[in-house]
Amino acid sequence: MQNSRFDKSRLPSRHVTEGPARAPHRSYFYAMGISEDEMHSPWVGVATCWNEAAPCNISLNRQAQSVKQGVKKGGGCPREFTTITVTDGIAMGHEGMRSSLASRDAIADTVELTMRGHCYDALVGLAGCDKSLPGMMMAMVRLNVPSVFIYGGSILPGRLNGRDVVVQDVFEAVGQHQAGKMTDAELDILERVACPSAGACGGQYTANTMACVSEAIGLALPNSSGAPAPYESRDQYGLASGEAVMRLIERNIRARDIVTRKSLENAARVVACTGGSTNAGLHLPAIAHEAGIDFDLFDVCDIFRDTPYFVNLRPGGAYVAKDLYEAGGVPVVMRELRRAGLVHEDCITATGRSIGEEIDLVVREADGKVIHPVATPLSATGGVVGLKGNLAPDGAIVKVAGMTAEDQVFTGPARVFESEEEAFAAVQQRGYAEGDVFVIRNEGPAGGPGMREMLATTAALSGQGMGKKVALITDGRFSGATRGFCVGHVGPEAAHGGPIALLRDGDMITIDALAGRIEVDLSDDELAARKAAWAGARKTDYASGALWKYAQLVGGARWGAVTHPGAAAETHVYMDQ
Repeated sequence: MQNSRFDKSRLPSRHVTEGPARAPHRSYFYAMGISEDEMHSPWVGVATCWNEAAPCNISLNRQAQSVKQGVKKGGGCPREFTTITVTDGIAMGHEGMRSSLASRDAIADTVELTMRGHCYDALVGLAGCDKSLPGMMMAMVRLNVPSVFIYGGSILPGRLNGRDVVVQDVFEAVGQHQAGKMTDAELDILERVACPSAGACGGQYTANTMACVSEAIGLALPNSSGAPAPYESRDQYGLASGEAVMRLIERNIRARDIVTRKSLENAARVVACTGGSTNAGLHLPAIAHEAGIDFDLFDVCDIFRDTPYFVNLRPGGAYVAKDLYEAGGVPVVMRELRRAGLVHEDCITATGRSIGEEIDLVVREADGKVIHPVATPLSATGGVVGLKGNLAPDGAIVKVAGMTAEDQVFTGPARVFESEEEAFAAVQQRGYAEGDVFVIRNEGPAGGPGMREMLATTAALSGQGMGKKVALITDGRFSGATRGFCVGHVGPEAAHGGPIALLRDGDMITIDALAGRIEVDLSDDELAARKAAWAGARKTDYASGALWKYAQLVGGARWGAVTHPGAAAETHVYMDQ
């Protein structure tokens, strides 16, 4: 008997559960113990990125069980499935990082295919590591089904010598060890205590940045991203999310009702004020693309530029995700943004209420330590800045959270490397000079392929005490844990013949984050002559398989490094089939 709250005749699952022609399908479902009532209820995909690759994913399977209870409580039939994750912390610093960004789109693709193939009516997605969060949100918006996102939660900080330590400290310790500033025994102790629990990297790196985005954009329940992964209280958010998605089905509130131009701007505000990862400048345009919204890197950076930075989180600040949760989390942050008139309050959320109505429920105040009042920010502009100039006509991005104004302008000679490995070797061998501008090219989305992150190189520089004495630019990416004057997403990338492909050792480069400029001291005529003489994109070994396919399809970083035409070209709507 059909649940009277829901009109099954308008839901995709009718294609596998209703009518005499679906008797063979129903026989499969009865084999799994599905009841007749469940058969004729809405079917909800419960997707997780669970695997045993790293602590960020390890608790997702357990958390999914509470989601399923919530779906059942709300009158639905939950169907759990998994997709891949490539965990950046494990993939960092070697060839495995080429798989990272490509995995974002593979996650979106596989969730889409599973939902389409089995005709699920709604989606609750759980993700824990950097690319799995935007990948899951991209799938929700692409399918445009009623959707609720849940972050698996952050890791607890380790403790050593009276202070909190995180994995960023271990990456930087590698540089200290190479510089003779840390013994083998000290490094061994640090690596054993830095990551004491399940959960994603604890600072405001990419995972926690995109978790904050999930709340600010409206796809996640308020404050659901905050509790660390080991907290049993996360089960309450799972249960509530399962119930929430059933209310969204009942009211026909879909992902694109939630993800709008205004909600994307709200999300970018939260990235800026928390000093979040530069990777948000890649993922927000990609999510927008799934909704057919024109929202590129320059749009994101415009918001970054006029948003105050007032949340004191690592790597630019002092605190970790657990501290933000204990200070009131994203709801308190958004309350402060509203006080400055920086929130679109009419955006609908996964609760069915507007973001303004949700902020009205917040009673806690900024604590002045983790969350500063917006009236007295850490700096007047956002923690992430967009750059443009003759070296990056399609833009570039740099994180300046925690940097002084003096540190945000740098001029020096180019030291050109054709890959991350070349640059890392130079750092290990001290084959560079103070004042150099490292140029790492051929690491873009297509040229890498895969747009690798450069944490191993930047952390080694910081560990050697050179983080403020050199600058680094790349058509690849930087980890959310990166510190120092490091410019990523330079576009067009080298493989597409961008100016970064034309640089030579000794070319004078100026990076001015205060003015939003990145320039090489070459005339237009000289750049044109070098372009005419350019030998073309570097050949890579990736001539088959997933990375080859990705390199053929992927577009520029300015638009989110996307691999398909997006909703603007859509003629078939899954939910209305």
